[in-house]
Amino acid sequence: MTELLKIHPVNPELRKIGQVANIIRRGGLVVYPTDSCYAFGFHMGDKAATREIQRVRQTPKSHNFTLVCRDLAEIATYARVENWCYRLLKAHTPGPYTFILTATRTVPRRLQNPKRKTVGIRVPDHPVPQALLAELNEPLMSSSLKLPGDELPMTDTNEMLVRLQGDVELIIDSGSCGIEPTTVVDLTGDFPVVVRKGKGDDRDFL
Repeated sequence: MTELLKIHPVNPELRKIGQVANIIRRGGLVVYPTDSCYAFGFHMGDKAATREIQRVRQTPKSHNFTLVCRDLAEIATYARVENWCYRLLKAHTPGPYTFILTATRTVPRRLQNPKRKTVGIRVPDHPVPQALLAELNEPLMSSSLKLPGDELPMTDTNEMLVRLQGDVELIIDSGSCGIEPTTVVDLTGDFPVVVRKGKGDDRDFL
């Protein structure tokens, strides 16, 4: 049975955040708000949750997941950050951006791009995931809440409850947070490459 849990979007209740964190720690799949749109979230070490998202979203095994971090310092643990990349990351985090970086050995291989050994990393500018990350004391693996046949991610949590009933353990309701995905920027080369234009301003990367 999927639970719908209301959490204040500006001042998240710590008791409720702790409840969500416990679900994630024991391998549960949740839906949470970000500064761009709602997303699936699960524990980085959970293989079953990875397969469940692939089943629900009907994506191939090569589907790229995103590692959601608290800050720039945490990013450096999971990805190689060159000096010129560091300045860009510092200027655009937190924010609605996903950065493709070369993964370190800390990131499980199944969560990396199988050919390039890269990982998408982002730091959301939203109080709820920031509180959740602080409670977890580690990053959260994530994937956009976009289901087969949908052109855009879902925003209505009541619709999520109907369509995801039994597929996720909990849905956080923090009101609307938009339908525009993040801007994706590849930082694995000698200069930034905008892979997808989204909510974030991409002019600094052109």
